[in-house]
Amino acid sequence: RAASCACCAIRSTPDLSKETMDLRPKVLITKIGLDGHDRGSRIVAAHLRDAGMEVVYTPPWQDIKTVVKLAVEEDVDVIGVSSLATDHLIVPKLMAALRDAGLADVAVIVGGIVPDEDEPALREAGVARVFHPGTKLSDISDYVRDATVRVRAARFPA
Repeated sequence: RAASCACCAIRSTPDLSKETMDLRPKVLITKIGLDGHDRGSRIVAAHLRDAGMEVVYTPPWQDIKTVVKLAVEEDVDVIGVSSLATDHLIVPKLMAALRDAGLADVAVIVGGIVPDEDEPALREAGVARVFHPGTKLSDISDYVRDATVRVRAARFPA
């Protein structure tokens, strides 16, 4: 990836060493928009932390610009967006902002109340996976680990 700033230059330094691939997944768990129901995101964040991942957790009511800034600053592999109301409908704007910031390689997952008819639009926007209520926490952590391997392989091609 072409580096446009110092933080991107650090991100774009190729290093496929075993140490790089063995690093703990780094996940940003956030809630965008006006939905303040954060119990689910707190449970998922705690589970991922307990599963050995590095978790950056934001309180509710984040705007897209802030989430993108945090993703760059924290060099995350995965962003998890929780939606209990209809805030999943603004995730396509987040996906566009991530691409504009050179973060198209970050895997974005969405969890919560997402009607089946809304899921195709999220997938078309680039969302890697949607998790619905009742998903086992281990399924989420397994997916995050697998996604991290794919993200790092894309960042640091052989």
